[in-house]
Amino acid sequence: MRFYIDDLPVIFPYPYAFPEQVAMMNDLKRTLDANGKAVIESPSGTGKTVSLLSLIVSYQMHYPAARKLIYCTRTVPEIEKVLAELSRLMEYRARYNPGEDEVKDEDGVERELPLPKGQGQHEDILALGLSSRKNLCIHPSVSRERRGNVVDARCRDMTSAWACEKGRQEPGSVELCDFHENLGKLEPGHLLPHGVWTLEDVKDYSREQGICPYFGIRRMLPFVNIVVYSFHYLLDPKVAEQVSKEMSKDAIVVFDEAHNIDNVCIESLSIDLTRPMLDSAYRSVDQLAKRVDEVKKTDAAKLQDEYSNLVEGLQQSSTEREAETFMANPVLPEDLLKEAIPGNIRRAEHFVAFLKRFVEYLKTRMRVLHVVAETPTSFLQHLKDITYIERKPLRFCAERLRMLVSTLELTRLDEFAALQKVAAFATLVATYDKGFLLILEPFETENATVPNPIFHFTCLDASLAIQPVFERFSSVIITSGTISPLDMYPKMLKFETVVQESYPMTLTRQCFLPLVITRGSDQIAISSRFEVRNDPSVVRNYGSILIEYAKCIPDGIVAFFPSYLYMESIVSAWHDMGILEEVWKYKLVFIETPDAPETSVALENYRRACDNGRGAILLSVARGKVSEGIDFDHNYGRAVVMFGVPYQYTESRILKARLEFLRDNFRIRENDFLTFDAMRHAAQCVGRVLRGKSDYGLMVFADKRFARADKRSKLPKWIAQQITDTHSNLSTDMAIVESKLFIRRMAQPFDQGAKGGVSLWSVKDIEERQRKEKEHFERLMAQDGLELGEDGALDGDVIDFNDPETLEAVERHERELEAKRGGSAAQIEELADGEDEFDGQFGDGRELEGMDVDA
Repeated sequence: MRFYIDDLPVIFPYPYAFPEQVAMMNDLKRTLDANGKAVIESPSGTGKTVSLLSLIVSYQMHYPAARKLIYCTRTVPEIEKVLAELSRLMEYRARYNPGEDEVKDEDGVERELPLPKGQGQHEDILALGLSSRKNLCIHPSVSRERRGNVVDARCRDMTSAWACEKGRQEPGSVELCDFHENLGKLEPGHLLPHGVWTLEDVKDYSREQGICPYFGIRRMLPFVNIVVYSFHYLLDPKVAEQVSKEMSKDAIVVFDEAHNIDNVCIESLSIDLTRPMLDSAYRSVDQLAKRVDEVKKTDAAKLQDEYSNLVEGLQQSSTEREAETFMANPVLPEDLLKEAIPGNIRRAEHFVAFLKRFVEYLKTRMRVLHVVAETPTSFLQHLKDITYIERKPLRFCAERLRMLVSTLELTRLDEFAALQKVAAFATLVATYDKGFLLILEPFETENATVPNPIFHFTCLDASLAIQPVFERFSSVIITSGTISPLDMYPKMLKFETVVQESYPMTLTRQCFLPLVITRGSDQIAISSRFEVRNDPSVVRNYGSILIEYAKCIPDGIVAFFPSYLYMESIVSAWHDMGILEEVWKYKLVFIETPDAPETSVALENYRRACDNGRGAILLSVARGKVSEGIDFDHNYGRAVVMFGVPYQYTESRILKARLEFLRDNFRIRENDFLTFDAMRHAAQCVGRVLRGKSDYGLMVFADKRFARADKRSKLPKWIAQQITDTHSNLSTDMAIVESKLFIRRMAQPFDQGAKGGVSLWSVKDIEERQRKEKEHFERLMAQDGLELGEDGALDGDVIDFNDPETLEAVERHERELEAKRGGSAAQIEELADGEDEFDGQFGDGRELEGMDVDA
C-alpha cells in the first residue's frame, strides 16, 4: 500500500500495517528531518525491520540528497533476513513504478497502481551485505578451512600487495587467488550490477563471473545505496578503519537488535592476555628476528627503504593496505597519531628487540600471585621504571608491526595472532588513560590453587567506541524489541535524542500471557538468589514447574537459566531427584552448551521433535546463542520459562570496576544498572516466544523477585502492560490453571477480520487517523486565532511543531478548552499530574505502612 507522512509518499509492501509500524515510521521521519538520534523500542514480531526499510528507502528515493543507509545487525542470519526483506520491498516498489509501455492498458485507460506482481520497473538501487572472509570465500581450498583466522591468513597470503606484485612479475613464484586477480580487470564501480544482493546471491554471481565476492563487496562500498553488516564494522576501530571510512557523513545509521550495544562497544576496546598467548608472542618475536637477519643477508635494500620511508613519515596507500586488515590499528580514528614513528623503533632489529623486552616484562608481571588493579598511567610508570620503555613508541607498536610484517613478506599470519594482540594491547594502553583499567587475576576462580593468570585491559566507558559514529553521522537510530528503560542508553553512550519512544502492542486478542510464579505448590518461595538457589525445595519446585508445563503445553518449551554453571547444577540435581525421568515421559530434553556446533545439532533435533509432534524442551542460558539470535515462532515455542533473574556474576572484578565508573561518571547507581541489565536479558529471553500477532505463547517468570515493582518497571512497556496484578504473584498450581485456560482459548478459531481497524490498519484507517489528528490540531490552533491553509500549513507565522514551547502551548490550550466545557477531565488529569510530582519528591506514604504510630 501507499500512504503519506507529511509530504513523503511511503510505499509499504503489505496491504495492512500495524499501528506500531505507522507510529514508528512517523517517528523515524521526524528523526531524519531533524538529522538527530533516536532510541526506539518496538514489540517483538511487529515488523520492525520492514518499517525501518520502507520509511528509509522511501525517504532516500523522494528527497534529492539520496543519503546512504548503513544497517547494522548482529548475526549473519539476521543480515540475510534484512536483505531478503529489502528484496521483497523493492519488488513491491517496482509495481508503483510503471514503465513507458505499462502506464496505460490496451484500451488506453491509465492503469491502477500497484501493477500486478512481476510488472513495473525496478528502481536504480544497489544494496549489499558484508561479512567475514570465512562466510564469503569461494576459493576451492581456502573455503574448506574451518577456522576463520586460518581463512583470513591464507587469503592474505594470496592477496596482499607484495604477493600480488611478486606473483605478477614472476608467475608461479607465489600462489595467487585467481578470483582476486580477475577483480583488477574490471572497472571499480561496475563489479556488481544494481539490485539487492544477499550474501548467497553474491557468492553465486561471483562463481559465474570468476571474481572474489569478499573484495568485490569491499570495493563496491563507496557506490552502494544500502549496506548491511555487523555492529563491529562500525564500532570496532580495527575493522571500521578498513571498511567504513569511505561512508559519507550524511548516511543514515541503524543499529537493529541493539539492546547489547554498550557491551559491543566495550568489547571492541578491551583485550585479554594469557600466559600461553605471551609464550606464543615470544616465539613469534624470535621468528621475526630470524626473518630480519635473513632479509638483511639477501635483500638489505628492502629494510633500508622501509627505514627511509619511516624517517620521512611516509604511509602506505590504502590500496596497498586493502588485504592487510590483520594489523589494523586498534585505536579510535581521532586518537591516531599523525606523526612519524619514533626513531628508536624505526630500524627492524631495534623494533624486534623492543617487542622482546615488552613481552618479557608482561611475562614477569604474570608471575604475581595476588590480584592487581591499576590505571594505564600507573602501568606505564612501572613499565618505564623497570624496562625504560617510553609511552610514545608503545603507541606506534601496532602500526610498526603491521609495516614490518608487510616488509618481511611474512605468510601464515594466523601464527602471529598472539603477537598482534600484544601489539594492540601496547598501543591501547599507551593511548588511553581515562575510562580504562588493567586487572591482573592470577587464578581462574577464588578457590583455585594452580595459577592461570589473565591480564585484562578493560574498557569501562561504552561511549568511547560509539562517539566517532555519533560525531560523524548525523542520523543514528538505535532500536530493539527489548531496550527498556530507554533513558539508560543516552546516559551511558553520551548522546541526545530527538525521539525516545516505546510502543505498546495493540491486540485484538491477548496472544501472549506473562505469568510471575513466586512460589511452588507447597507455598515455598522460589528464587535463583545465591543464598537459596541450591536449596532442595527450590530445585524441586523448579522441577515441578517444568514437569507440569511439559504435561499441559503442546509442542516446544524453551527454558532459560541465568548461567551455564547454574543450569548444570540444577540439571544434575533434577537427574538425582528423578525429575528428568518424569519430564521424558512427556517431551524430549535438549541442552544448549558453550560449544556452538553442539548447540546447532541440539537446535536442529529440537525443531524436528516439535515438527513431528513428539514435543521437546530446550534448556538454554540467558546471554547465550539461543537467547540472542534464535526465533521460536509458532510450534517451536509455545512457552518460555525464565528460571531466576539473569544477573551478571556480581563478584567479577571487571563488573565491579564498571559499576564504580558508571556511579562516579554517569550517576547510575550499581543496583539500577544491574537490574536494568538483568531485565533486558530476561525480556530478550521471553521475547523469543512471540514472532508476530498471529503467533501465541506463554511467558513464565519463575522467581519471586519478578513480582517487585522495581523489576517489572524495567521490562519493555509491551510486556509490562500485560502483567496484571492477579498474574504477578502466583503459585505453580495457580499458574498451570491460568496457562491451561490460555492455551484452550488460543486453540479456538479466530476471525482474522476482527483485527481490521484495531491491530491492523488499511490505507483508509491511516488516512482517517491522520484526518482526526489534523482536525484536533486545527481546533487547538483556532483557540489561538491561527488557521491551517489548504496545504495543511499554518497561515501566518511558521511554527515548529517539534519545539517544546509550541507543544506546551498546545497542551495548555487543550486543558483550558476542557476546563471551559466543564473541566472535570482536565482537572482530574492536572490533579493526578500534581500528585505524581508530589509523590516523586516526598514519597507516596507506603514506607509508613505497618509502622507503630505510638513508637
